[in-house]
Amino acid sequence: MLEVETRVKIPFLWGKAVFKKSNWSQINLIVGPNGSGKTLLAHKLSAQFEEAGYSVRFIKSEREDYKEQLEQMDILRNNEKVRTKIERVLSSMFGKSIKFIEDYDGTLIPIVENKAWNVEYMLEQVECHGLREIISLLVSLYSKLGEAGAAGECIFFDEPELHLHPQFQTFFINEIRKEVQHTSRRVFFLISHSPFFIDLRTPEDLTGVIACHINQVPTSIEELSEEDDALFRRFLPRFNTYHKQFFFSDNQIFVEGYTDQQIFTNLLPFIEDDYKAAGTGIIDVGGKDELGVFCKVCALLGTNSRIITDLDSLFSGKLRDVACKDQRVISWMEKQRERQQAFYESIFTGKELQQDIKLEKLIYKLERLLVETSQEIRQDSFQKKMYGILSSKQNKPYLDDFKLFISKLDSLQEKHDNADAVDTYKTVILQGINRLGNFIESALPKKTASNITKIRNLAAFILAAMEAARVYILPRGCIEHYYTRSDILYMPVSGKDRLFRSELEFIQDSHKKTVRKHFADLIELLEKACA
Repeated sequence: MLEVETRVKIPFLWGKAVFKKSNWSQINLIVGPNGSGKTLLAHKLSAQFEEAGYSVRFIKSEREDYKEQLEQMDILRNNEKVRTKIERVLSSMFGKSIKFIEDYDGTLIPIVENKAWNVEYMLEQVECHGLREIISLLVSLYSKLGEAGAAGECIFFDEPELHLHPQFQTFFINEIRKEVQHTSRRVFFLISHSPFFIDLRTPEDLTGVIACHINQVPTSIEELSEEDDALFRRFLPRFNTYHKQFFFSDNQIFVEGYTDQQIFTNLLPFIEDDYKAAGTGIIDVGGKDELGVFCKVCALLGTNSRIITDLDSLFSGKLRDVACKDQRVISWMEKQRERQQAFYESIFTGKELQQDIKLEKLIYKLERLLVETSQEIRQDSFQKKMYGILSSKQNKPYLDDFKLFISKLDSLQEKHDNADAVDTYKTVILQGINRLGNFIESALPKKTASNITKIRNLAAFILAAMEAARVYILPRGCIEHYYTRSDILYMPVSGKDRLFRSELEFIQDSHKKTVRKHFADLIELLEKACA
């Protein structure tokens, strides 16, 4: 870790705010969407590193500069060590090498030799952009300044991914890693739009990321807590190139699995103002615990992630823990305290009200109410009464719904020794109350009947609190409960892949008005997430 105090002001980009950072990695990444000021920030930082005693080189994205090309040719011509190293790389990667021949006026001309076909040609006139680009980058990387500053050397690469195949981008970042292993006197900055340069191998690498935003001061992580360090050490091995899209936009939406990703991606063009979706991607992270990690990373980096997740995320998992500690949720809850006092008094005891009302306390209360109510629902006397209520002609359409509800609870009770503690069990109870609450309330003993209104109001309030952290929970349960080609009522859901394929075909084959009508709830959720 390097310590260089920096302060950057760019008023026309982010007003009076000031970007401050003092802890730096040897490899630093400046990332973000177009128009967020990445290159301007880099130039300001380069000046401050120079003031701190570093010799600075800034490798511009427009690498067609004639003067710069001459300088690089001089290095290749005169620095045998650099030339030999690059020739070895080119020979291994392309089966090509570079040599110089003397022109009639005494200047040296770089010639590429293709060993496979035993032909030669001039580098500037014939060779593709990619090979010229990798040569240019490697010359800048391998060559040292004649006189490094007292603190060392600092090199900025602006858009090093230009004209490079993804595997060559990976190769180049690996070459940078080799350089920093050999010396602590070289510092690198990469201004990039490419996920292949987001090469995070340890939690400490996150402190080298600067995230730029539209109309907002850039953000970064100065240091990680022990808890966050442990979290990211478990997470980073599963962090793939596809996941890294969120570094380049503040508008990414994270979901649990591939079916959610596909359904929401196909619904994205149907939101009212589809320009809101510009720069938005739906990213499948592979589970609700991973959602919690992405939520944490984005919060630390100041990237405004949005998360859409299943109802059972309320009752367990890393996402719940992260959202409860999110400062946006805490602030939202503080603002609600006075106006929600009457509601709090209806669900908490006097002793409980003396303590702070936080989101985790509300969720815990919801769980207790659900478990307490489920114990009554499991009674034969209650179920007999419900069958009587639902047997009337007017209520009979709800009878099959109730039978399925009870069978789901029975199945979970058989599967788990302590079903009351299982997130899916509590989710099914909540789903049943949301669907059949009025009937359930009329069949419950008077003491427990009041729980139904409390549960409904409390669940709605909790979902609103989660939205303060841009976490949007599917109130019906999971994505399958919004399908139109099948009738899915409760969790868990079987045969997901078959159901998904039928639904996706319907979306892709239907008229815009039909899709907007049938998926109004999901489209409304997307519009909130994109806002």
